[in-house]
Formats: sequence, structure tokens, C-alpha cells
Amino acid sequence: MTVKSGPWILGISASHNGAVCLLRDDEIVVAIQEERLTRRKRDYIYCGQPALALDYCLSYAGIRPQDLSMIVRCIPNPAKDPRQDVLLNPMLEAARHNIPVLTIPHHYGHALSAFATSGFSEAALLVIDGAGSPFEDLFENEQSAIKQHVNGGYETISLYAASESSITPLEKQMVEHGDWLGPDRLTMPEFGSLGGMYSAAAVQIFGDLNDAGKVMGLAPYGKPEIPAPEFFDVVDGLFVFRDHVPRRFADAVERWPMHADRYKSLAGSVQAALEEAVLYLVEHLYKLCPSRNLCYSGGVALNSVANERIINESSFERIYIMPPAEDSGPSIGAAYYGLWQLTGRNNLRKLVHDACGREYSPAEITGAIEKMQNADIVDTENFIAETAELLSQGKIIGWFQGRSELGPRALGQRSILCDPRRPDAKEFLNSRVKHREAFRPFAPVILLEEVGNWFECAAPEIESPFMLRVCHFKEDKKESVPAVVHVDGTGRLQTLTREANGRLYELVCKFHEKTGVPILVNTSFNVMGEPIVETPEDALRCFLSTGIDYCVMQDWLVRKVAH
Repeated sequence: MTVKSGPWILGISASHNGAVCLLRDDEIVVAIQEERLTRRKRDYIYCGQPALALDYCLSYAGIRPQDLSMIVRCIPNPAKDPRQDVLLNPMLEAARHNIPVLTIPHHYGHALSAFATSGFSEAALLVIDGAGSPFEDLFENEQSAIKQHVNGGYETISLYAASESSITPLEKQMVEHGDWLGPDRLTMPEFGSLGGMYSAAAVQIFGDLNDAGKVMGLAPYGKPEIPAPEFFDVVDGLFVFRDHVPRRFADAVERWPMHADRYKSLAGSVQAALEEAVLYLVEHLYKLCPSRNLCYSGGVALNSVANERIINESSFERIYIMPPAEDSGPSIGAAYYGLWQLTGRNNLRKLVHDACGREYSPAEITGAIEKMQNADIVDTENFIAETAELLSQGKIIGWFQGRSELGPRALGQRSILCDPRRPDAKEFLNSRVKHREAFRPFAPVILLEEVGNWFECAAPEIESPFMLRVCHFKEDKKESVPAVVHVDGTGRLQTLTREANGRLYELVCKFHEKTGVPILVNTSFNVMGEPIVETPEDALRCFLSTGIDYCVMQDWLVRKVAH
């Protein structure tokens, strides 16, 4: 492993989706979510306690804690919690090694992570999520930017201006007592933020506040019959959240698929309300900071449908949404904050591909295959060509390549791939592989140079390297790729280039040559309820226990064998 010289900075996002990032100079050497290692979805990290992600990052870099120049923590709940005291962490022993420790607020970490990886020299920054840091943990200039002070306030919406290595708070909205989502889980809870609003709908429909992605997938099936003012009003620039919608569902204690029509309408309505709110905030931010560039992060930034409206309708010319926009992302922001404190320099390094995990050696991969009694390597001269042939025959392929993604989207390193022409592919993947609801859509991964031939777009090309946009298929193309066309005629696409995507690009090119279709189904390499696979062993276990037909692991094509 070759990295730059310069200071080693450790960034910790101590939250759900807890993550660690190790930076050397301006290069992300390695970053990982704790959930990928513990195999517990949305697992927490506490700064004062051991974490597998800490060992993973230090071991991969080949350094010891005493080699660190700085540790920076980003925490959404009170930083004074003893569990968050880095000095108590026996893995780091920061006090004994005299390692400086800094702390940044949660939204600041989100904002900095997006700006630092955008490649922009200046930008407006927007952060929207459920809730961030409490008032007492905010920087003084952030406290001064609060639009209306409330008792026990926690940040929910933050607007910033950034230039070089400086970020200036412009405006911040808070929720009283941190009540972003009420305690009720039997019916729809009340909410106090935009992230809370969407999570409340997820609780009502699916029984889990973390099922926002399911709500977005269900939304096109329903009409937005509940108007936005029943969710919130904007009064003098402040969001005031209402309890009208929770009261509408006070009688509905059953979850999906019960009350299907009502829940489709709720999903469609909360999606429309969210889009209205986000577009309002984006335009408001433009008035405060009329830059050409917008950086957007926080959990709400994973809503690809709202993102597409920002890209097409806002006053900003260039939009950057970072792939780990949720709570793993601030680990990157924390690390860059430390770097800028030490050097005062922003080298404008742009993140071109979300591939932050460690690499696994050929010996580790073949060793894992040999240990599995029901897996065997296929003898092939060209595994790319062979895999394209298998895909064209309708086979389901597990795809394990290179360094894993930090964010929640599988972008071609830990993916399940399939022929999009299969009419039954969506049903088969949902029922036999992913074990999830039938309405859930699958994403098309497409060669960048082919986007204009398949999707409606004003520009010659639509770039979507991180699967954070949703675009309409051309009418005459929909029947060709039924597996990736959602009910509303859209697809949440990921665009590929040879430079950024290497072997996956080559695979789709070969599939295109064979079939005339430059698209594959791309979904995350996991089953519902589990994190995306990280190690070769994780991938093989998922492969052998599901309806996946073959697994490609670096240079090896692996098949199932009966004993």
C-alpha cells in the first residue's frame, strides 16, 4: 500500500452507522462502518469503547495509535457522555501517547465531509437529517446562526457557506428537547424534523423508523392525497411540524401489507411533502449563498427522488451529494477537519468512487473459498466474458471486487448482478435472494456513454456515479429492461466509467456486446436485515445460502457444488 507522507488523522463518527476514517494528508487511506464488521445493521460506535472499525483501519494502514497526529470525533448526542470519552478507549490510549483530541458537531461533520470530497473550492452546504448535536456541543458561531432558540434544542437543518478550508454557519433550525421523533411505535409517532417526518411514516407503514428506503420505493404506488401543510408549515422561514397526519392514523395499528391503499397514499404524500420542503430549503440557501455549487448531506440526502428535483429545478448549477450521506459520512468530515486544523490547506481532492474499505489479498480470497465445502472455483480463461455469458443466460451473480463501499449503496464492489431483460428478475431477486417486499425496485447500472440512449435527459449525459439520482427511462426502452423500471417509469441509476469502475465497466461492456443492452441490475450483496458483505467469508456465506447462482471474487468465478 502506497500513501502520501504527512499527518495521520483518525476521524470517528460516533453514532448509529458508526464509522471510522483514517486520513493521511488529503488521502482517505481507509474507512469502514462498524456494521460491516460486527454484522449488526446500523451498529453504534462510542469513542470511549473498543471498536472493530478502529482495529480494521489501523491494521490496514500498518500503524499504531502513537503514530496518529490527531483524533477527531463527531457525535450526534451529548459529547459529555462518558462512553464518548476518547481518553478512556483502551485501543487508542490517547492520553498516554499525547494524541490531540478534537470534537466537532454532527451537522458540521456532515457538511465538512461533503465539501471536503466535492472538489469544489467554494460552495453552499445543506444538511438535513433526523437530529444532530445538542446546543451545548455546537461551535459558538453555530449557536449564533440558530434561527429560533428552543429549550434543549438539537440541530435538524443546517445551512453553511464554505470556501477553501473554512466553513461558516449561515442558519440553523433546532428541535425542542431533541424530540425529532415521538416515542409512539404502535401508531404513527409525532415528529419534529424532516428526517423525523419520513421516519414517522416508516414506523406507521413498516414498524421500523429505519425503513425510509422502503417508503421511497412505495411512494410511486400511491397518490399524494395528504397535503404538505398537514405535515408542516413554514412560518417566517421556520419549519413548524403538525400532528394532523399522526392523528389520521391513530386507528391503524397493523403494518404493511395491511391498509395497503392508505399506506401507499401516506408514502406518496410524505414523499411529496419532503420534496417541497427540500426545494424550499435549497432555494432559501441559494439566496443566502448564491454559489454555483451545492454540497448536500445528512440522512435525507439519500432520498434520490428529491435529489433529482434539486438537480433539475434548483438555482445551483453543480450539485454534489456524497455517497455516505448518512451517519457514516461524518467520519470523513471529522478526519478532514483535523487535517485542516493542522495544515490550513484544502487540496480540493474529489471523491470519484466510494471504495474506502481495505483490499483483500488473493491468498485471503482463495483461502476463504477452499474452506467452504460447497464452493468451487470454475476453470475459465476469461472470467469477465464468462460472467457476461452467464448473465445473458439469466444467472444471478454475486460480485465481490476491490475495496468495499463506505456508504449504504452497493456501487459495484459488493453487488448482486442480474440480466435486466428478465421479466421475472425483480420477483425472483426479492423472494429468492433478498427476501424482501415485492414492491421494492432494483437499480440499473449503465455505461455513462449510453445514458442518453436510455434515459430522458436534457444534457447529453447524466452523471450519477453514486446511485443518488432517479431518472425516467425513454418510453421505447422500458420493455427491454423490465427488471429495473420502477412502477413510475424511473430508475435509480448508477453510471459507470472505465476509469472509476474498472472491471464492472468491462463486464457491462461485454454484456452490451452480447445483448445490445448496456445495463445490468445492481443490488447490494446482502439479504434483508443484514449489512452489505465485507469479507470474502461474508460473501461466500450469502452466496451459498441464497438463490445466487455464481459468485465472482476478484479474478475467480465460483460455483456451488453438491457434496
